[in-house]
Amino acid sequence: MPSLLDSISELSGVGPKREQALNKLGVFTIDDLLTYYPRRYNDLAQKLPSETLDGEKVTFKGLVTSPPVVSRLGFKKTRLNFRLTVSHDTIQISFFNQPWLSKNIVVGEEVAIYGTYNKAHQSLSAIKMMPKNNENELEAIYPSSKEIKAGTIKDLIFQALGKYGDLLTQEIIPSDIRRRYRLMNYHDTVFGMHAPENEFLAGEARRTASFMEFFVFQMRLQVIKQMDRHNQGRSVNFDNQQLKSFIKVLPFELTAAQKKVVNEIVRDMRRPVHMNRLLQGDVGSGKTVVAALAMYAAITAGMQATLMAPTEILAQQHARTIGNYFDPSEVRVEILTGTTKAAARRQILADLAEGDIDILIGTHALIQPDIAFHNLGLAVIDEQHRFGVQQRATLRKVGVNPDILAMTATPIPRTLAITAYGEMDVSIIDQLPAGRKKIKTYWLRHNKIAKAIQFVKEQLASGAQAYVVTPLIEESETLDVQNAQAVYEELSTYFAPKFNVGLLHGRLSNDEKDTVMTAFKANEFQVLVATTVIEVGVDVPNATVMLILDADRFGLSQLHQLRGRVGRGERQAYTFLVSDPKTQYGIDRMEAMVETTDGFVLAQKDLELRGAGDVLGNRQSGVPEFRVGDPIADLAMMNVAQEEAIEIVSQPDWDKSPEMVGLAEMLSETMNRYRNFD
Repeated sequence: MPSLLDSISELSGVGPKREQALNKLGVFTIDDLLTYYPRRYNDLAQKLPSETLDGEKVTFKGLVTSPPVVSRLGFKKTRLNFRLTVSHDTIQISFFNQPWLSKNIVVGEEVAIYGTYNKAHQSLSAIKMMPKNNENELEAIYPSSKEIKAGTIKDLIFQALGKYGDLLTQEIIPSDIRRRYRLMNYHDTVFGMHAPENEFLAGEARRTASFMEFFVFQMRLQVIKQMDRHNQGRSVNFDNQQLKSFIKVLPFELTAAQKKVVNEIVRDMRRPVHMNRLLQGDVGSGKTVVAALAMYAAITAGMQATLMAPTEILAQQHARTIGNYFDPSEVRVEILTGTTKAAARRQILADLAEGDIDILIGTHALIQPDIAFHNLGLAVIDEQHRFGVQQRATLRKVGVNPDILAMTATPIPRTLAITAYGEMDVSIIDQLPAGRKKIKTYWLRHNKIAKAIQFVKEQLASGAQAYVVTPLIEESETLDVQNAQAVYEELSTYFAPKFNVGLLHGRLSNDEKDTVMTAFKANEFQVLVATTVIEVGVDVPNATVMLILDADRFGLSQLHQLRGRVGRGERQAYTFLVSDPKTQYGIDRMEAMVETTDGFVLAQKDLELRGAGDVLGNRQSGVPEFRVGDPIADLAMMNVAQEEAIEIVSQPDWDKSPEMVGLAEMLSETMNRYRNFD
């Protein structure tokens, strides 16, 4: 009997290798595949040349009026040219490196071609020929990987829609809520996301899918909050005098904002219910010392503390920084990661269980079943959005319901933070330490990039290092963005032999990424070409220049996080945004980045600029937990989802209602996990 929980291996064409590639994308079941939604759509609607803007991607349909001519351009490169008459205009069509298409180009026949229009030359740089019977105005573009192309993913999704589409009957959103907000049913939403007939239907499907995502998210938060009311914590009766003395001997003065949030945190820790608090602070605002003070408070109460970071290199960075705050004879700090040698690991675990270790810092290795603390009082989670509810819950299990302090450097307006992290209290460090040099930010058009590269060379000659960031790449977008590999090869040649260039991208394993970052930090190479995988956390004080290519493809929050990778040392730092935005929205974002280095001002600006969002635009989010919805663009929708979730969870036995079966099943894992803490 077919089921949405069937393995994707049930589909034709999915062998072990392809199944593994899909698993890496988070796709294990048919349900996972059907909800693996497009990241954007190409608009394939046919237009006339007179209606088309310069540089716009468009579909022209017309008569072939000249025979196709294939020219050789050099090593294995070709160009296929012919003329197409569209209404009263004659357009020169050019296909690059697709000579086999010439057999499909026949004078006098009608064809439809999709490509990029050059208005001045009345030409189209063609991307592909469209099927003659194509009725859809939109083409779904899926996130892909090196192991599996977007086209293959699309074929598998449509195969699954044909075989399993009739099973999409279990509703997640209750019928009264669907009626109230005019939302589609689940079946139509899934089909509308993958095969929308037009922009309106794509928008309605995405609106419903976004609400569903927000609604399930808010239901999880409210269920957790309800469970937390029944979970008694323990008072952390810390020694206030010792804490004050420790603050006095710090080698710097805390800012007023740091003092405020320290008071909020330790006040929470004293209460008999467990703390669940989010600490927000801009890049360089001093979150780590606040976490260290909270951990020290737990230690003075005879308890242990732990800090979990998303990567090994960040864990090592925290271990060094926090270790330097304490006298090793008074506070023992250890690090435990996936690469810790077996003998050292056994000793650390034994000492941890005996209470001989005060602070344990690590990665996901801290939530293994064999970890046993003697008396865990506080768990700190760095870059909280990189850990799911399940990992946070598992971390609680290794202690007796310890207080949790989650940290993030992603600036989010307070109204959005309170909504998006509804189960947590929020503390914000909204002030930077005095004396830190502001990063100088410049916006350049592509025709000025040579000046920026020359500036990078001068900085390298002075002993500094630099980042060059390219947009994330998908197989289907190779004509749109500069490939990180190509940029790496070009810059390697340009800077050789004096300076070395490294490459970091999302297709590397975590171990490979850590190796590259460690080498860059050790100045083994002076330029790092990277995608946004460098966005969070790693501290390379010697890096003074950040050059971001196609900067308009990134959200303001991402750009700000990337900029925060430089200026970590004493030298003046610089960021260059290379971009030719074609809209006022794009121009406004570049100008905002130049005008301010305040992450919270930028987050608010992003909120104002984005408005209701655009289904055909690129989604960028300050809270990267959502596949479809954008909590910045769709803040009002997120708030509505929160209100509806609060109302449902307040009803006794809400999960027993027949209409709530699908939702309750989806949430049961969360509910059972938190019931284990009673």
